[in-house]
Amino acid sequence: MAGGIAALADPPAVRPARTHHTGSLARRMMLIAAGWIFILLLVGGLALDRTLTGLVTRNFDEQLGYMLTGMIGSAEIGPDGEVFFIRPLGDQRFLEPNSGLYWQIRAKGHEDFPSRSLWDRSLDVPEDHFDAQPHVYDSDQFQGEPLRVMERSIILPGSNTRWMFTVAASRKDLNVQIKIIRSILVYSFVALGFGLLLMAGLQTWYGLFPLRHVRRAIQKLRTTGGARVTQPLPKEVEPLVEELNALLSHTERQAEEARTHAGNLAHALKTPLTVVMNAATAKAPDLADTVIREAAVMRRQVDHHLARARAVGRRAAGMSRAEVWPSLEAVLRAVERLYENTRFDLDGNRQVCVALEKQDLEEMLGNLIENAAKYGGGSVFVTVDAEGHGGKNARLCEIWIEDDGMGIPEAERVRIFDRGARLDTGKPGTGLGLAIVRDVAEIYGGTVELDESEDLGGLLVKLKLPRAVG
Repeated sequence: MAGGIAALADPPAVRPARTHHTGSLARRMMLIAAGWIFILLLVGGLALDRTLTGLVTRNFDEQLGYMLTGMIGSAEIGPDGEVFFIRPLGDQRFLEPNSGLYWQIRAKGHEDFPSRSLWDRSLDVPEDHFDAQPHVYDSDQFQGEPLRVMERSIILPGSNTRWMFTVAASRKDLNVQIKIIRSILVYSFVALGFGLLLMAGLQTWYGLFPLRHVRRAIQKLRTTGGARVTQPLPKEVEPLVEELNALLSHTERQAEEARTHAGNLAHALKTPLTVVMNAATAKAPDLADTVIREAAVMRRQVDHHLARARAVGRRAAGMSRAEVWPSLEAVLRAVERLYENTRFDLDGNRQVCVALEKQDLEEMLGNLIENAAKYGGGSVFVTVDAEGHGGKNARLCEIWIEDDGMGIPEAERVRIFDRGARLDTGKPGTGLGLAIVRDVAEIYGGTVELDESEDLGGLLVKLKLPRAVG
């Protein structure tokens, strides 16, 4: 009982298969934008920091240079051979102990001549080199007071001694200025970075917004049963919408073909089944013969519709390719065994390929060549690519099958393609050969036409099939 209840219970709802995605477009765009913003701001910030700090440092060094030049211009040699200033230096800080601004003159064999601001300290200046031009560098010789030092070697008039003129200033003010500049740069670039990221986010949201329109349009198609996406969309999205509409058209055509195919099959089987049912109800004495005859008719109809269905399925599976000449040779070998007294001639392009499945190509060629041998007078001529490569139908391969039979009157050339239509009922056949050829050719985008053969006088069948690309 439990098993019966379980069997009667509603089956679990089938969840749609989860689709795998390759990530978010918005996330990709934001990551790319964030990466470029970070790189550009970092490079720009470093370059601007180097430029501004260099500018402030050069200005600081220029002030030291002015002081050093003033020292050299005020220095002279006294009667005792020592250096002295003929006028005092203008900056008051040189007179204040530990003021952060210092000068010193040193020479080998002479006492140091320092500024009062040095008090009990002295600048450690090497004496073993000669600086013809001002030489500037940083020094940490005073504990807790980093210095910016500029020095120059001078030989004053009236003396052969090499004097080292040195001026030094505390870097505290310079470091404070650099720190303020870097703080401003950091805050400015952080604010600029957030602003650019916000702008990139708005740009991504606004740029991808049309995709939401596409989603709503597809949802509307699904819920309302529409056939096309007709809403105006940006140019970049139009190719996607066009392909979607083409896919919808293709699906609609396939559905219509399936409905037509099912209706045709049902109609084709209805009459034989009715005949069998009537014979069985009336208990006809020839019931067995009737069943066999009508079953053969139904089988032929099923074979025809199965051939068409296979062609549709193979066409939808992808680009097909078949060589015409080998398929023709294979068909001719098979037909020659059935019609030994018929002469078959084959000519034309041996290299051409068509965009068909090999099985469908051989089925069409087999039907047409067998009909030519069956209803002809003993000669069948097949020409491959009759129009040549440079003609107006260069995209199509045209195959001619000619025979020397009675041909088909022009008034009957359209009706002969109907299923079951036959002009010569004296020979065995189903009347489905030409119908199958027409249906399969049209599925692949080709055509089949009937004409009169100028060379043999019988029927000329022109089978046009699309060439394979490449």
